[in-house]
Amino acid sequence: MHNHKLTGLYAITDAAQNDPQQLVADVEQALLGGARIIQYRDKTTQHDQRYDTARRLRKLTRQHNVLFIINDDTALASDSHADGVHLGRDDLPISAARAQLDPTAIIGVSCYNDFSLAKQAVNDGADYIAFGRFFPSYTKPDAPQASIETLQMAKRELDIPVAAIGGITIENAATLIHAGADMLAIVNAVFSQTDIKAAAQHYQKCFGKK
Repeated sequence: MHNHKLTGLYAITDAAQNDPQQLVADVEQALLGGARIIQYRDKTTQHDQRYDTARRLRKLTRQHNVLFIINDDTALASDSHADGVHLGRDDLPISAARAQLDPTAIIGVSCYNDFSLAKQAVNDGADYIAFGRFFPSYTKPDAPQASIETLQMAKRELDIPVAAIGGITIENAATLIHAGADMLAIVNAVFSQTDIKAAAQHYQKCFGKK
């Protein structure tokens, strides 16, 4: 149902950006650059501020007709009317998250470099899976190393959209797309750039070369 939208640049907000005004402005630039999915990731800010930021991002993403995903926080995803939630290894099970969300909500799952975890996520009803990190990552330097072979196996054996994350640059993006990545999940290579719109455009254009 969601597969046609689960493709392209998947821009994840920088958790180090603690100015909500600037964060929303940065996301708008990424959207103007063609980002197809926005994930709001903030594990430290007080709830009221996170809710206010999520609400503003929800409005903005609707204006641009792109998907809005909340990292980890199922309650915030529900309260802000986000399109869905992204779950990690230590978050709620898919079934519990599904029970708290609209039946049409998108649920994505981090699978690191674990193909068995990916198969389980598919069986449990995930809408997409994510592997990574593929390259040295500023955001998660200690994350498990993912292999191109795992990505290729997922595209060969699992009928579900796949995101690649971790250290993605313009130089290595095509390798991941050709290996089967439907989405490139990127934080710093978009949001730490001087020209966020141009950075987003560069990555979104990579999908036209698939």
